[in-house]
Amino acid sequence: MGKIVDVTFTLKTYKYEKPFHITNSISKEATNIEIKVILDNGITGYGEASPSYRVNGERAEALMAMEQFIKEQIAGRDLRDYRHIFEITDKLLSAPSIKAGIQYAVMDALSEEIGLEVYRILGGAKDTIETDKTVGIDTVENMVKEAVKIRNEGFNVIKIKVSEDLKKDIEAVLQIAEATKGAEYIVDANMGYTPKEAIHFVKTIYSKGVDIAIFEQPVPAHHIDGLKFVRFHSPFPVAADESARTKYDVFRLIKSEAVDFINIKLMKSGLSDALAIVEMANTAGVKLMIGCMGESSLGINQSVHFALGTGAFLYHDLDSHLMLIKEEFRGKFRQEGPRIFV
Repeated sequence: MGKIVDVTFTLKTYKYEKPFHITNSISKEATNIEIKVILDNGITGYGEASPSYRVNGERAEALMAMEQFIKEQIAGRDLRDYRHIFEITDKLLSAPSIKAGIQYAVMDALSEEIGLEVYRILGGAKDTIETDKTVGIDTVENMVKEAVKIRNEGFNVIKIKVSEDLKKDIEAVLQIAEATKGAEYIVDANMGYTPKEAIHFVKTIYSKGVDIAIFEQPVPAHHIDGLKFVRFHSPFPVAADESARTKYDVFRLIKSEAVDFINIKLMKSGLSDALAIVEMANTAGVKLMIGCMGESSLGINQSVHFALGTGAFLYHDLDSHLMLIKEEFRGKFRQEGPRIFV
């Protein structure tokens, strides 16, 4: 069985087809780090880190400086003992996306060595999932056009970004629902509302006969009481995203009865915390969705295999690679519209 002899980081920049606008943030490109874990027998495992300053406080330039340190920490390790590598990388509290990319690259190398796909190593619960696709913040007219385009592409779940203008947000969701009948909707406020604004939003939507599958992160990340307030006054299920970075965050959310859903993103938690969150949520009866940051197909591959392996998720928000210009596809999966297969 191979042992790790080298780890390399490569900075990659991907352009979005159009600026991606969420609450108080507009991105024209994604800057990611391709991670290779190289074994003494020549096998290479691939992972990707997609840093987020907004969520994790990360900067790609700072993370690149960790390459030699990471190599020193895991060089010589046997892949069969990958849990030891997880324990080492669990200490990367200020670099969760690097933790995620390293942990997956290790699993990818192990997969290549033993001839078993990563999703099977993780349990093999499913062999297909369905993703949503996202409508970013824009004029109401443009948001409706984008939603109709997504629906015509065959997507059954549409994610709608809101929370910079409450009145416009309500109008956008109502018009999108009218124009895309039969779809399901995940509405993501990305921490942009106060609890009172969030309640006004959902009660207005509900009064107009529109259903929302998930109302995601309506209030700031650390406002757990506010999140709980919204949950207990909302006609729709409430999810935590930015509030749920680590397994410790999720434990607190569950204990506080603050959420109906947890949005797991490997870039927040890595594989190790994500596995713990799945078990906690299942035990507590809290539902799960899986999301992404700005991953290319290489990074989305990680979440695809995690979702398929565990079979834990009711909703999948794995569409960032679909927003990139001329990205070389590198996932170990295939995609037909919203359907993702291995």
